[in-house]
Amino acid sequence: MLLIKNGYLLEPGSGYEGIADIFIKADKILKINWKAEEGEPNLSFFSTEDIKQLQIIDGEGLYIAPGLVDVHVHFREPGFEYKEDISTGALAAAKGGFTTVVLMANTKPTVDNEDTLRYVLEKGKQTSIRIESCASVSKGQQGKELVDFEALLQAGAVGFTDDGMPLMDTELLEKAMEASARLQVPLSLHEEDPSLITNNGIHQGKASEHFGIGGSPREAEISMVERDIKLALKTGALLNVQHISCKETVELLRRAKALPGGDRLHGEATPHHFTLTQEALIRQGTMAKMNPPLREEEDRLAIIQGIKDGTLDLIATDHAPHSAEDKARELTKAPSGILGLETALSLGIGELVEKAGLPLMDLMIRMSYAPARLYDLDAGYIKEGGPADLVIFDPNELWRAEGFVSKSQNSPFLGKTMLGKVKKTICRGKVVYDEESRHMGK
Repeated sequence: MLLIKNGYLLEPGSGYEGIADIFIKADKILKINWKAEEGEPNLSFFSTEDIKQLQIIDGEGLYIAPGLVDVHVHFREPGFEYKEDISTGALAAAKGGFTTVVLMANTKPTVDNEDTLRYVLEKGKQTSIRIESCASVSKGQQGKELVDFEALLQAGAVGFTDDGMPLMDTELLEKAMEASARLQVPLSLHEEDPSLITNNGIHQGKASEHFGIGGSPREAEISMVERDIKLALKTGALLNVQHISCKETVELLRRAKALPGGDRLHGEATPHHFTLTQEALIRQGTMAKMNPPLREEEDRLAIIQGIKDGTLDLIATDHAPHSAEDKARELTKAPSGILGLETALSLGIGELVEKAGLPLMDLMIRMSYAPARLYDLDAGYIKEGGPADLVIFDPNELWRAEGFVSKSQNSPFLGKTMLGKVKKTICRGKVVYDEESRHMGK
């Protein structure tokens, strides 16, 4: 039994918000008391035995929201456990307020078969949070032959993506989109045309000029998104355009969403793309290198506007751990990607809510309710009888980004002052992260 009392509850599924007491029994929310005024919680419906076992969390001055849902993370297992593994990735997620994550398929071996999928899902069950996984679209992420969509769905996949590898074969992609439409399952696409890129992770512009090298032009993203929106509207696919970096891409998606069938198109924004520009790459080198790259201030502002008006309806971290040795390589040879789980909520609060005026409820929709709905997950909402997955946070607390529990430390935000602090994360009715005690649940 668990009682969270006097917290300010944000319920993105209904839009209700206000001070409430939340009673949790086992892994479900038993009752919610919305409170018009202060007072002690009503325990009259509990048995004497329940009251004896009751654990109380004082939520006064804190906000309570559904556990965050991240549909784009890399936990590197199997094959690259020196960067991260499913266990350490889950700890990072819990510390960041996430209770559900969806793994990408670019492991070694690739999650393109039932055995590998079952392996990662079974490892996920051994952690304190809910771990789901996509399967790849093509076998080995080679872009030549489709996986068995039906068999992988039956084995537990929640979506399909070749994230990290763009699908260049239009005929193959159309067949994948037809499968997406038939099976009502999301297809998430990495949109970069490699034929236009000299060095990935580096914006073709001021950044590439600074380093005296070629880079990744915005056309590499724009051209792919143009193609794929048309295919999605033609086939009825459930499309998620991943980690959007360009203002033109935001506008393409905005216009397409207004067309018949546009409600099946979704756009994903990352915290680093709505916070940073190519200037960070110039200052910090490989620690700010990612695919697609950080671009210009106009792009960053367009992404923020896209989040505010709902064009970009998902916020996902693209949590991509790399070892210090990997990131110490020269710029053109170091891998792209940064950590995201432990700083995402704070960046959303600082950049979107505090600076850009996004309502905090809308942030919760983008970070919990909407991604859960896209992937048909039982998450992202708070109601009686629903899952007891919650994040408790102080949106006004300042903290220093350090001491990441991820196995890797590759973040351009390391050492920066952040606004908004996760205090506790609760998953399945259990406290899996407690900021005060540094408890990391199992």
